[in-house]
Amino acid sequence: KKGKKKKEKEMSVFTGISLAPEDPILGVVAAFNADPSPHKINLSAGTYRDDDGKPVVLNSVKKAERELIEKNEGHEYLPIEGLKKFREVAIELLLGENSKTIQEERVAVCQSISGTGAITVAAAFLQKFYSNHKILISNPTWSNHFNIMKDRQVEILFYRYFDEQTNSLNFNAMLEDINAAPNGSILLLHPCAHNPTGVDPTKEQWETIANICREKSFLPFFDCAYQGFASGDLERDGYAIRLFDSLGFEMIIAQSFAKNMGLYGERCGTISIICKDSNTTKLVFSQLKSIIRAIYSSPPAYCARIATAVLSQKELKDEWLQELKGMADRVKSMREALYNQLMAKGTPGKWDHIINQIGMFSYTGLKPHHVKFLVENCHIYLLANGRISMAGINSKNINYIAESIHIAVTTVQASL
Repeated sequence: KKGKKKKEKEMSVFTGISLAPEDPILGVVAAFNADPSPHKINLSAGTYRDDDGKPVVLNSVKKAERELIEKNEGHEYLPIEGLKKFREVAIELLLGENSKTIQEERVAVCQSISGTGAITVAAAFLQKFYSNHKILISNPTWSNHFNIMKDRQVEILFYRYFDEQTNSLNFNAMLEDINAAPNGSILLLHPCAHNPTGVDPTKEQWETIANICREKSFLPFFDCAYQGFASGDLERDGYAIRLFDSLGFEMIIAQSFAKNMGLYGERCGTISIICKDSNTTKLVFSQLKSIIRAIYSSPPAYCARIATAVLSQKELKDEWLQELKGMADRVKSMREALYNQLMAKGTPGKWDHIINQIGMFSYTGLKPHHVKFLVENCHIYLLANGRISMAGINSKNINYIAESIHIAVTTVQASL
């Protein structure tokens, strides 16, 4: 009896907690890091690399950082809603400098902890003020969309998005699913560089989606993580958001500067909600601040000051736009190089989807048994669904990657 009591005392109050499943992306990164092979290649992580495979700090960002050091603005807390000037230049980037919505003070903008923080705040807002409605999420999508909404108990429905036969947008299936959804649902959309597929609607298709949103009284929710990084053109990448804004929609926008400004670890972003009138906007703004206060209280100052300097000073902004286009163009060139090599080798299958997709990621169409071979035999790390980060490809490893894919597709069979 004494032994039993002692054992009970030694048991943790947390006994019974199960092991959380490993994040599919971070798990691949961990496996890559543990691999001792000098030839290993990481095509899983969503971070930009230069042609030498190295991380990049943009020159425009470096100059902004030097300015901050000279100004020595200290380390005081920002207001709950974030740095005022940053919020102003960030929303102008999304909606345009001459936006009627901004002029009429119909958008509530708060600084967020990058895109993940923005979506988390939005989910908390929806749970509190829009709880009777479901959220429609594309299948597939970025895994954290599901994680965050589930954690906040926002009911999730999926709409079909990707056609695995053609490696392109299954637009008819998408329309069928969103048309069948309950009126008033929240529709989560990727305005550009859909993650993970790299497949975006055309301008005409966006107009069709907008019409359905109007008919179904949907609340559009844009997760904007790649403006400018996708095509190298801020206007083109911002088309969908500006279209919906011009049509008078109330909507939610999560914005991140991780990819387009390379501020990954600085956690720089915004959460914006566009309303019908300025009075409603004030109420929404107050509630966003209340939610933020309870989650993280105050956003990071350093990244906001960097982004503000880059976006508000013409010389820095011009340089940033050139660097942004340079990143987008390098990714495009790697798409073309991989496609050309696979075609030259006569690799079975159609591969034009690689050059038709856009942004950091490509859904290659590689099957799990191909991926297993690439990881175990070639030390090339990618997700089990065949998604690769195009930014991980460069002129030094493209030959090896193309040859390895060719071998995988031509020799490896799925086990029965």
